[in-house]
Amino acid sequence: MKHIARKRFGQNFLHDKYVLDDITAAIAPQPDDSLVEIGPGLGAMTEQLLKRLDKMHVVELDRDLVARLEKTFNPAKLTIHAGDALQFDFGALPVAEGKKLRVVGNLPYNISSPLLFHLADFAAQVQDQHFMLQKEVVERMVAEPGSKAYGRLSVMLQWRYDMSLLFIVPPTAFDPPPKVESAIVRMVPVAQRLACDQATLEAVVMKAFSQRRKVIRNCLAGMFTEAQIAAAGIDPTLRPETVGLAQYVALANLLQPPV
Repeated sequence: MKHIARKRFGQNFLHDKYVLDDITAAIAPQPDDSLVEIGPGLGAMTEQLLKRLDKMHVVELDRDLVARLEKTFNPAKLTIHAGDALQFDFGALPVAEGKKLRVVGNLPYNISSPLLFHLADFAAQVQDQHFMLQKEVVERMVAEPGSKAYGRLSVMLQWRYDMSLLFIVPPTAFDPPPKVESAIVRMVPVAQRLACDQATLEAVVMKAFSQRRKVIRNCLAGMFTEAQIAAAGIDPTLRPETVGLAQYVALANLLQPPV
């Protein structure tokens, strides 16, 4: 029976063989990798990956799809976790000695940002992440200071990951086709991130980008004096989107020095 994509789950199923091949090549899975796929859907990507892996895990919220996956794949090769990826403890997945977790997925556009932040909590245990996301979201993730796309998502994710947009995926590669283009992003946790209290950095960045059109001196009024902003190496007359990650970290460390 054909599965009808559900809008509430943000379901758009990838079916284009050439795109699937390109994604698999980008991931380059090795037989003994510890890999988990988020939102396997109908299992098109899962099938591709299992051709190269000894075994893998998937996290799927839709119980109809869970039942379908259980009937389709060998349980000795595929472990299915029925549940919400936003609540899932990725740190509890078994990983071979000397290995780290690899995470892949066609992420639902309606929860992509909160899911990326949830996964960031497990960055120390992750080797890499390859995701299909709305192109606009990926552009924001990898944006450099000075770009209109640069913002809170850019700063907070770049603090934890080195990221690159690998290639664009057209709507025609999906069923049903989304109304926007998608993109594949590679995320590799930074070996040594800049020392900083995460909650403080988040608060600073959120306040800075709450009024993008104002200069940063006005955006951060009440949190920092102009002298403190200058002490962090920032021209107080700059707009928030022109300030780099290291400078935001310097601001956060003025409020809460790293332990």
